[in-house]
Amino acid sequence: MYVIRERLFRLGEDSDITNEAGQPVLRVDGKVLSLHHRLILRDPAGRETGRVHRKLAALRPAYEITVGGKDVAEVRKHLFTPFGERFTIDVHGGGMQIGGDLLSHEFTIARDGQTVATISKRWLTMTASYAVEVAPGEDDLLILASVLALDLAIDAEHDH
Repeated sequence: MYVIRERLFRLGEDSDITNEAGQPVLRVDGKVLSLHHRLILRDPAGRETGRVHRKLAALRPAYEITVGGKDVAEVRKHLFTPFGERFTIDVHGGGMQIGGDLLSHEFTIARDGQTVATISKRWLTMTASYAVEVAPGEDDLLILASVLALDLAIDAEHDH
């Protein structure tokens, strides 16, 4: 279980990711006024572990996830979804789906019909946070980066 907690007074999209014991796992640095809505994921020692950035030449909101300097996945919003919000995570070597409800902020990530992660947005004190439960054996960094891409897409939708 992870908690992605947005900082109350933030410039950009800075947030902290902790495990359920409250120990830091990742720090997310958002690039202020970035055209690409770029996020840089850093380990507790400050080393870059991944990036999430918006693709500008896309018909629908799309975000590229990079790990170790290589593009590993793309998160895309479906244009028309009558029963809740849906996103696709195209992972090189397979795909996953994010489905859920923007109003309740409850989502699941599934591959081949099997849930690989659940996401729940909560309000703790004055800041928003996501609780993310990742199934054993899954790529935690990829799942967390996908949740960050989902949050960017939701924020972009609210800005319109």
